[in-house]
Amino acid sequence: MKNYDVIIIGGSYAGLSAGMSLGRSLRNTLIIDSGKPCNRQTPHSHNFITHDGKTPKEISGLAREQVAAYSTVNFYEGSAIKLKNTDPGFDVETSAGEIFHAKKLILASGIKDIMPDIPGFAECWGISVLHCPYCHGYEVRNEVTGILSDGDMAYDFSKLVYNLTKDLFLFTNGQSVLSKEQKQKLAQNNISLVEDEIEKIEHENGNIRKMIFKSGKEISMKVLYAKVSFEQSINASGNLDVELTEQGFVKTDGMQKTNIPGVFACGDNVTMMRSVANAVAQGNFTGAVVNKELTEEDF
Repeated sequence: MKNYDVIIIGGSYAGLSAGMSLGRSLRNTLIIDSGKPCNRQTPHSHNFITHDGKTPKEISGLAREQVAAYSTVNFYEGSAIKLKNTDPGFDVETSAGEIFHAKKLILASGIKDIMPDIPGFAECWGISVLHCPYCHGYEVRNEVTGILSDGDMAYDFSKLVYNLTKDLFLFTNGQSVLSKEQKQKLAQNNISLVEDEIEKIEHENGNIRKMIFKSGKEISMKVLYAKVSFEQSINASGNLDVELTEQGFVKTDGMQKTNIPGVFACGDNVTMMRSVANAVAQGNFTGAVVNKELTEEDF
């Protein structure tokens, strides 16, 4: 069994950023990554200074190259399937049956988006079906745009997207639960509420052409924003019972600590603010906090 100061589960932006902090602190670190980031279909990443407009793979590839330059940081390609609290430290078992031990764990494994049962949706996800107006909204400003959502979240999200385009539809995929006052406000701003059930999304190579409804209605458009449900990417067995929030995120305090001493979390698995910049910032901070904790224990 190989021993490390820290094992990071997840080698995307948050995990790599944490790895750089730890590498620069001379911590013996292992980054375990399966190579399946949630944004692998996204053609371009935005709103991250110095990297605006680059592909996600370009950013993560350069990041990995730079992190790998630190001799105390190692990489393992594979999946963690079992996490065990050995007190002291933690064992991590991979899908290949290898077991690694570390004093501290950082969960930077992200989340897994669950696609709705709408033909064409998954193929367009990250390309023309978008989750974040800050990451992608500028590029599709003033285009015919849809939002797939309902209730208070839909109402609030409509206000946000309305700033980017006035040619806006709100699709609730069935009878809406919006209040009378919310519907009136949407109408006042010429946001079209469509309660018809969606049949499919007509697209070309992931680029939306039309929304097709079961009623026979068709609406041509360029982009659709959607808030989809999710689950944690890592579904490891073992005795590591990490607490989640009501929304399904890993619950952390202001220092990115989970309910289990020695286990930290950062990135998309802890917050709804999903962006490359936020993941990098959280990872950088988490790596520094973990190093500080190790320093205090070793001194």
